[in-house]
Amino acid sequence: MANNNGLKKGSIITVEPIRKQKDIKAISRLLSSKPRDYLLWVMGINNGLRANDLVRIRYNQVEGLKAGAAIKIVETKTGKTNVLVINKSVYKALENFVKAVNPGADDYLFRSRKGKGHISSQSVGRLIRSWTSAINLKGQYGAHTLRKTFGYQQRVHFGAGYEILCKRYNHSSPAITMRYLGIQDKEVHELLMNEVG
Repeated sequence: MANNNGLKKGSIITVEPIRKQKDIKAISRLLSSKPRDYLLWVMGINNGLRANDLVRIRYNQVEGLKAGAAIKIVETKTGKTNVLVINKSVYKALENFVKAVNPGADDYLFRSRKGKGHISSQSVGRLIRSWTSAINLKGQYGAHTLRKTFGYQQRVHFGAGYEILCKRYNHSSPAITMRYLGIQDKEVHELLMNEVG
């Protein structure tokens, strides 16, 4: 049975990062009136954590933190320790979220609309597909898009190497990070256009 992507149920979809700054800005504008979703978006593209780890963060873990602060988290997939950093963008989104939602100390930041639990990573994937669809962005997007967008933007716009991104992602080698971020033929062509000597 095929789904709306034309793929069989159970197929692995390789999702893409959001590459263009204009598309990132368009999604930010789209979510500006939805404090929870905007916080998820900003926290995801600024930290590169898995959606499964983001959705488990409770308000008491970030309450009162200022820009520049970091919290330790334990990754659900690997059991390894990682950090979530509150940069200026995350701080502003968090501040906006707290004013709008007034969460309790034990509340998940990304509460499900059904009960007191957190949203699932499948829900994160659905949200991301709805956001990319709303701005007419073509391609395959899902829960890993946040994580991949972080890596892509860090690499292309800020010059981060695969070694440091590998460490950030807790991958076992830079080769895995390279595969994960998916180098396009166009990038290889641009590289080959650089004149040496």
